[in-house]
Amino acid sequence: MALPVYASPLERAWHYTYLVLCGLIFLFLIAPILIVMPLSFNAEPYFTFTPKMLALNPEGYSLRWYDSLLTFGMQAPEGPRNVAWWSDFWNNARWMQVAKHSVIIGFFATLVATMLGTLAALGLSRPEMPFRRGIMAVLISPMIVPIIITATGLFFFYSKPCALLATVGLPGECGKLAGTYLGIILAHATLGIPFVIITVTATLVGFDQSLIRASASLGANPRTTFFRVVMPLILPGVISGALFAFVTSFDEVVVVLFVADFDQQTIPRQMWSGIREQISPAILAVATILVIISIALLATVELLRRRSERLRGVTPR
Repeated sequence: MALPVYASPLERAWHYTYLVLCGLIFLFLIAPILIVMPLSFNAEPYFTFTPKMLALNPEGYSLRWYDSLLTFGMQAPEGPRNVAWWSDFWNNARWMQVAKHSVIIGFFATLVATMLGTLAALGLSRPEMPFRRGIMAVLISPMIVPIIITATGLFFFYSKPCALLATVGLPGECGKLAGTYLGIILAHATLGIPFVIITVTATLVGFDQSLIRASASLGANPRTTFFRVVMPLILPGVISGALFAFVTSFDEVVVVLFVADFDQQTIPRQMWSGIREQISPAILAVATILVIISIALLATVELLRRRSERLRGVTPR
């Protein structure tokens, strides 16, 4: 916001002080990213800036750690990079395998979280819904409760579901979800549902309910009204919630440590294992890639937010 020409000297002083404070806070928040990204190009196996890097000597920078992401775990990493090499990379490279696990788990967890979260938001947005505040508090509790508590509860629930179901009068045969991809997907969906509920609910706040009544008066049934009237208007909020759910699943490590089996590695769990077992700047390269992906997703969310404002007749500032 520009400073008005009639501002007093005190107002001008506060305006520039406010800008400096905002800049310092922004620098404090982004400083870890500013450090990690250049360190991922370090030519030496160190987590610190070398003299050559500080002197901006090209010899101090290298893509060796990004190359190691491709070759780690391959059967023939030194061979010519032809079709056979890339096939070896796709099938055997360790980081490629954990990336595929993360994408598959994130995709299905996002799908489940988006469907359930959107349905919950639609129900909670109706004024006749009883106990809306209490239900909302329960549904967004995974966002508030410390993740270690949620992970512990999921571990015990997934390990002995039959015993827990029997306590509420629902005995029967069932298998354990711990150590299965279905269990990981459901656990990640549990963490992503609150983000979908919040974003879709915020979109529904400005939704004109008279559009539903107008659609019904023209003979449309509820299904047609939802897909032809409601869904196009709330779609930016749904997609934003889905992106947040995907990022939550893609970055989650605590739940995976509790629920997943030893061979069900994701990118965050592989990074965790790498820090504990073999410290390598390749982890910084992975972190840089994840930062770029997160920035791209956040930019997408911002574009969707502005589109939602235009659809609702609100001009973005």
